[in-house]
Amino acid sequence: MSSELLRLHEVHKHFGGQVVLDKLSFDVAAGEIVGLVGPNGSGKTTTINVISGLLRADAGTITFNGAPINALAMHRRAHLGLNRTFQVPKVFRDMSVRDNVEVAALAAHAPLDTVDAVLDEIGLRDVARRSAGSLTANQQKLLDLGRALATRPKLLLVDEIGAGLNPAELGAIAELLRRLAARGIALIVVEHLLEFLGRITERVIVLGAGRMLFEGTLAAAARDPEVVAAFIGG
Repeated sequence: MSSELLRLHEVHKHFGGQVVLDKLSFDVAAGEIVGLVGPNGSGKTTTINVISGLLRADAGTITFNGAPINALAMHRRAHLGLNRTFQVPKVFRDMSVRDNVEVAALAAHAPLDTVDAVLDEIGLRDVARRSAGSLTANQQKLLDLGRALATRPKLLLVDEIGAGLNPAELGAIAELLRRLAARGIALIVVEHLLEFLGRITERVIVLGAGRMLFEGTLAAAARDPEVVAAFIGG
């Protein structure tokens, strides 16, 4: 396994009087896929929002590639190689598919000659001239992923990419994520679809009420009493 790329140490986040992340600590290595699971409201999306810089942690440290990034804005983290997708893709609907990817590459000062390679990787080369708003839900998720890839990330935060997809689409996404990891890109995948997660990783982190309940394999998580209680309500 490659060396550590990301480390969270006792990261805390609250909204008013509600604690949403409670001393959360874990690390991710280059080329590793880590599943982030938990019931609704457990803190999964807040975790990737804090890692990406969309939200600021109230306490604790986030280290990326050996340097603390707590104080860095979201775009600065992207320039370092940390990017994300969104559960609801935030594509530029009136722009073409190609222009969406080019804008992401330009924002990251990445070479535009990589755009065709990204379009090929996500399977959207044939629809590159179409407007992003005309794509299917699955294609928009792929475009959202492609825009992140155009920034040449070292770590990708993937938020609920499997939601609403059919089995064939899920299989294709799983294969794509495995290819990215094989190239050395680390991924944190937030997902409710445990069967899908099982196709891409053995290591999961289970959250409950903002704290880590479990870290290990999916099979072991399914037998853990605290995890079971969190999902079924005790």
